[in-house]
Amino acid sequence: MRSLVIAIVCITLAKPTLGSVGDRLPEFKDCVSVCIAENCQHGDSVLPLTLRLLLWTCSSNCDYICQHIITDRRVSQYPPIAEPIVQYHGKWPFDRFMGAQEPFSVLFSFFNFLAHQQGLAKIRASIPSDYPLRKYYIAFGYFGYASWVFSMIFHTRDFNLTEKLDYFAAGASVLYGLYYTPIRIYRLDRKTPANRIIWRYWTALCVLMFIGHISYLNFWRWDYTYNMAANVAAGIVQNLLWSWFSITTYQKLKRPWAAWPGLIVAWIIMAMSLELLDFPPVWGMIDAHSLWHLGTVLPTWWWYNFLVKDAQQDMAGQRLKA
Repeated sequence: MRSLVIAIVCITLAKPTLGSVGDRLPEFKDCVSVCIAENCQHGDSVLPLTLRLLLWTCSSNCDYICQHIITDRRVSQYPPIAEPIVQYHGKWPFDRFMGAQEPFSVLFSFFNFLAHQQGLAKIRASIPSDYPLRKYYIAFGYFGYASWVFSMIFHTRDFNLTEKLDYFAAGASVLYGLYYTPIRIYRLDRKTPANRIIWRYWTALCVLMFIGHISYLNFWRWDYTYNMAANVAAGIVQNLLWSWFSITTYQKLKRPWAAWPGLIVAWIIMAMSLELLDFPPVWGMIDAHSLWHLGTVLPTWWWYNFLVKDAQQDMAGQRLKA
């Protein structure tokens, strides 16, 4: 289900991560300079092993410590200031846990990974291996695996590389969702001469779109606005297709499960409001983005149940025709 939701979340992620208010505070800059000068003469060896294993350096640790020192000062300042908690490097000042920068985003990303794991197990157990759409649903699960693994890595440690891997995996998941949606809805898996031609062109087009997408971002320009536009466009198309499929299938079958795709899309749109709030982390760890990840767990599990129900209905219809 990540392919249906990432496109929306990209709206709120589509901004550079440098140049936040906190970065420009003179007291923050002074704090970091003093911390590095006083504590980093012996390099990174002064850090605990748990931090070094997650590639924290003495200077990045000073940056983290000073974020919290300055935040505490601003929160306790009297008279109070309008916005005591500000972002640094595009992020709120989180309390790390075992070296992880955004622990609850990591945890909730892991929950989504488990939802895909359970869903894949259900696909394998409930849909026969000779059902033509089964391979597309299994591939959907693997794309989900990749996107949530890289999400966990990125929220554990935010580097240029982990950010790119997270965005590329998310983009691949979105594009794969766009790829298999018309294959299911228009049954391009059925091997008629016309379908085979359309399937080949559609597959080639999607592969070329992804190669072009990551090549532009990686070799030409790392453009957040473009990345947002590309993901949103792909997400809107597949959401509209599944909503239309949901309405027409429910009208035809009058089965509750036929309405599930439309309901899942509606769920995601409501959950998106969490991202729009963008409040400072509660207890130093739980922010709107982490709750957004939590909000996608149930729809993912629900989506796999729909795929199974839809496949079973399709197979039952084929048996009746036979």
